[in-house]
Amino acid sequence: MAEIVILLTIKKIGSALASGAADQASAQFAKYGTRLIELQGSMGRVARELRVIHDVLCQMDIRNQNNQVYEGWLEEVRKVAHVMEDMVDEYLYLVGGKHDIGCCFYMKKGFRKPRSLLSLKRIAFKVKEIEKDLAHLSETKKRWVPMINNPDTSSSRYIVKRSQDLANISRSLDDEDLVGVDKNREKLEQWLASDDLESSVIALLGMGGLGKTSLAANVYRKERDKFQCHAWVSISQTYSREDVLRNIIKELFRDKVNVISNTAAMDIACLEVTMKRFLEQQRYLIILDDVWTPEAFDDLSRALIHNDKASRLIITTREGDVAALASRGHILTLEALPEELAWDLFCKKAYPRDTNHECPAELKPLSKEIVNKCKGLPLVIVSVGSLLRVREKTIDEWRRINDQLSWELINNSRLGHIRNVLHLSFIYLPTHLKSCFLYCSLFPEDYLFKRKRLIRLWIAEGFIEERGESTLEEVAEGYLKELIDRNMIQLVERNSFGRIKEFKMHDILRELAVHLCQKDCFGVTYEDKCGKSLEMDVRRLVLHNVTKDIYQTSSGMHRFRTVITVDNSMPTFTILPLLCKKSRYMTVLELSGLPIEKIPDAIEDLFNLRHLGLRNSKVKMFPMSVDKLSNLLTLDLARSDIHEVPSGIVKLKKLRHLFVEKKIDPNWRAFKCSSGVHIASGLGNLTNLQTLRALEAHDGSIRHLGELRQLRSLRLWNVKGLYCGRIRDSLVQMRYLSNLSVSASDENEVLLLNVLPNLRKLVLRGRLAEGALNDSLLFQPVGGHNLYRLSLSWSQLRGDPLPSLSRLSNLTQIHFTRAYNGEHLAFLTGWFPKLKTLQLRDLPNLKQLEIQQGAMASLERLFLINLNSMMEVPPGIEFLMPLQRLGFHEITSDFLLLLRQCYAIQGTQWQHSLRE
Repeated sequence: MAEIVILLTIKKIGSALASGAADQASAQFAKYGTRLIELQGSMGRVARELRVIHDVLCQMDIRNQNNQVYEGWLEEVRKVAHVMEDMVDEYLYLVGGKHDIGCCFYMKKGFRKPRSLLSLKRIAFKVKEIEKDLAHLSETKKRWVPMINNPDTSSSRYIVKRSQDLANISRSLDDEDLVGVDKNREKLEQWLASDDLESSVIALLGMGGLGKTSLAANVYRKERDKFQCHAWVSISQTYSREDVLRNIIKELFRDKVNVISNTAAMDIACLEVTMKRFLEQQRYLIILDDVWTPEAFDDLSRALIHNDKASRLIITTREGDVAALASRGHILTLEALPEELAWDLFCKKAYPRDTNHECPAELKPLSKEIVNKCKGLPLVIVSVGSLLRVREKTIDEWRRINDQLSWELINNSRLGHIRNVLHLSFIYLPTHLKSCFLYCSLFPEDYLFKRKRLIRLWIAEGFIEERGESTLEEVAEGYLKELIDRNMIQLVERNSFGRIKEFKMHDILRELAVHLCQKDCFGVTYEDKCGKSLEMDVRRLVLHNVTKDIYQTSSGMHRFRTVITVDNSMPTFTILPLLCKKSRYMTVLELSGLPIEKIPDAIEDLFNLRHLGLRNSKVKMFPMSVDKLSNLLTLDLARSDIHEVPSGIVKLKKLRHLFVEKKIDPNWRAFKCSSGVHIASGLGNLTNLQTLRALEAHDGSIRHLGELRQLRSLRLWNVKGLYCGRIRDSLVQMRYLSNLSVSASDENEVLLLNVLPNLRKLVLRGRLAEGALNDSLLFQPVGGHNLYRLSLSWSQLRGDPLPSLSRLSNLTQIHFTRAYNGEHLAFLTGWFPKLKTLQLRDLPNLKQLEIQQGAMASLERLFLINLNSMMEVPPGIEFLMPLQRLGFHEITSDFLLLLRQCYAIQGTQWQHSLRE
């Protein structure tokens, strides 16, 4: 989608113009200042022209998908936008507007032109040419590209018609096409037949193609005659309120032709009054199919009367925020079909009745593969099955379809309605969400995304726009929530705080997005098996399952903005020096897990680099010129072989996330299991830092720790007791800090930390003073009500810590490792009501574990590792019943007997895992 490229270019021009680079020019170089002003004027005009083009493109729709003239014109626009992006990057570097060395650097050099960069004069000339190119493209569009402005084929009318056509296909499906809907159908019929006289709203929620409309239509046909009146109307993304009201009235008054004719001249207000008067004394059933926004629902529901006649309103939607408007407890969320039901549905469509829909034995393995690729989406299963029904039933033909199913989904005209159903979801996305969505498709099929990592990449790419006082990370998380609410991304797991933790893309949606990425040169995924050349005009390259080094010197390498490897399958990565030399616009380098031992000095030339990931690499040293990477936002060297970072790292004033922790003992058994890095001086310069993992505590670094007031996550190693006072004072300044880990320098060093506001996760590794948990403000309700995860290790506590900790009612995880030297631990009734995970490890003196009925009512995971073999176990097994996972080692045989009894009750719901 060209509008994505255009928007990113507009944002970059805005940043360049806001920098005020011309104002920084010295009077000594007045002539360059004038040239800068002229150049900025040209850039502003280009930005305005691109903005208009962007807004026009956002009004276009799937009508032009196969319009070759239009697509050719878009291709030229995209190329010009890419060239402009290159020029803006050159400009930012040359004048220092976004480069910390600033104009003064060039003044001292007599404004000497940097090697490999265009001069200011040539940039100005190129931007002027871009102005001319855009003007020419605008004229070309007026002359040759049809814009379809007549009323009958306007954008809104076309989308309405297309949506209605797609809805009609879904409504006309046979009962045999509805597989696996019995429970949902029964629930829906119960809600419709409920004795509750109050009008209610029912929502069917799910991504496109799950069968929402088909299910609603099936129930509607069976139940509508039980209501005094009924109506079905399709809404769509762009709808006319007046048309929708007329359609509802037409269905409600289907037997009263005179009433319908009288409404022909009515305005919207009269239509509303007419409908309300009619519905006031009627028990009605109305279906609003395919509602896209809460505003659309509110807009239409105002015309409906909420009587006490047990009336029902059903809405189908792909949007979570629309479904949230349903009556309490009346949201039906549709899921993909399980494997067995997907197979049944496929066989019904692919094989004729006279064979009892049986799959021939020789075709079964290939058929199973084809069904698996449909990922449980009924629309796709029905469409692909129908396609195969008319194909030759041979192994060769089935294998060909299986091998090129992705191509068929994109290109086969008989599967066009699949593309249109899913593409409607995409074209309705705002441009900023489109780029985030397409970016996800560059990662492999079934790739499990981590929220924090992907958000850092989005920010580095420039996809996230500032909104008020929210951080870019907070805005990006809002983008992610919106994509999940729109059913474009599938939520897999939330963390203990209730926030998104892991998610993935549906494979069919990904296939369509991959096609769009390649078509618009947004990016590509490269694998050994794909056989594609790197000789392509793309900005983003994701390497997956590449088992040999890439030696190609792609002619398009200079265009790369992003290179990401998503696994550690590559044995070497010798192309890195070439990337640093040729890809001077590089923004993201994510090479975690590769056996890279040396970072080339030429990396200093990547002035636009914002994200550098070398986690789990073999890198031992970082170039001393790290300060040249002045735009760097994320530096990830965690678990690499680096022991220290150059002093120049404190000059990276834009740095937001720094990961430099080195693992010593990956099993976390030794007291000194990890280490951080020393930052002797200048730490206070990193005022934008949000993540610091991990810092070796010493006088120089601790003194300036309080200046890092934007920190959200902090990990400190080698903390001495004498530092605790300064650390406490620093923590008070960090009002956003939510994740804190503090490890003492040795087992006998006492940690005294008693003021920790707003924390959600706390790890204390080291000795705690006896009674510290009673006295600490952390463990008072005022200070600890936000705490969700607590880990205490090597604390050497003699008194039972649980009475003090029981006040932390929101805890969801507790980990004790060598934290308690006492003999008795008691979890009393009502304590830790939200606790889901409990791990007790290396507590050799523990003789009795008491868990009363009603304690830890939400417990799902219990790990008992290296406990006293003579430990008394709790009577009864009630506390174990909610468990989903259990780990244990060296515990009494009586306890194992209880576990076996509980296993017999719980059956296969249990997942036992022997630890250690």
